[in-house]
Amino acid sequence: MPWQTLLNRRERLPANPDLAEGFATLLHQLGSVSPFELAVAGARLMATPGLAFLVGYQAALRMLWPSAPPSLGALCATEQRSLRPADMQTRLSDLRLSGRKDFVTAGDAADWLLIAARSEAPGEDPRLSLAVVYPGEPGVRLEKLPAIALMPDVSHGRVFLDNVLCELLAGDGWDAYVKPFRTLEDIYVLSALTAWLYGVGQDSDWPQALLLRLLALLAGCAEVSRQPPNNPAGHVLLGGLFAQFEGLKAEIDQAMADGPPLWAAMWQRDRAVIDLAAGARGKRLAKALGSSLD
Repeated sequence: MPWQTLLNRRERLPANPDLAEGFATLLHQLGSVSPFELAVAGARLMATPGLAFLVGYQAALRMLWPSAPPSLGALCATEQRSLRPADMQTRLSDLRLSGRKDFVTAGDAADWLLIAARSEAPGEDPRLSLAVVYPGEPGVRLEKLPAIALMPDVSHGRVFLDNVLCELLAGDGWDAYVKPFRTLEDIYVLSALTAWLYGVGQDSDWPQALLLRLLALLAGCAEVSRQPPNNPAGHVLLGGLFAQFEGLKAEIDQAMADGPPLWAAMWQRDRAVIDLAAGARGKRLAKALGSSLD
């Protein structure tokens, strides 16, 4: 990470209601960057915490699929609020997909979709594959869902698939993609939101001590981003980063309250995004701590 870029950057891109167009503008401005640089330098440029979250999400997708096109994408796994393979009804057969995915982040605006689908033979235990499809292809239908209170500027959608021709990614869909993405999303969203907060702090003249602690948290994120997402030690380190962020919350809230009302209102509305996957993170941390003590 070229830290000087973050320390010296002061501009901010205007919010674009067209998420795909806004992301394309960001990539053009940043040039060739690693996923971690995208999350940090990209989020610093964002106008809202929701858009910073989206940049972190896109960075995590690029760690999951390094060959991802240079455009907005989405992972489509959840069905009826579940990620369990046994609960999924979307099916892959002879490179054809049929099924439905719910609550896909920016799915209605995405240029490419990663679809988790059941692919086991009849009578076998549930097994997932991960396939790539492109909106506009025959059999793909996207439905934009109503905005929710949390991050209303980041849309969500449903994806309907009817015998859609797809490309298959190598590896097991659960072990190589869906399961590690949970960890990757935690790392890169935490990095993005911390970078966004650092930028707000720069613009709002937050106390230097708080800005330095946010930078220290980002330095920790950089190290954890280098760990394999299935590494128990990496999960322990990630747990430490979230504990560090938790310890900064009261100070961040106070700095927001003392600054421009617009930033404070945005953060008050969207700050709960950092806690969305807290339950899953807690289980991973407990398991990692147990394995590290064996």
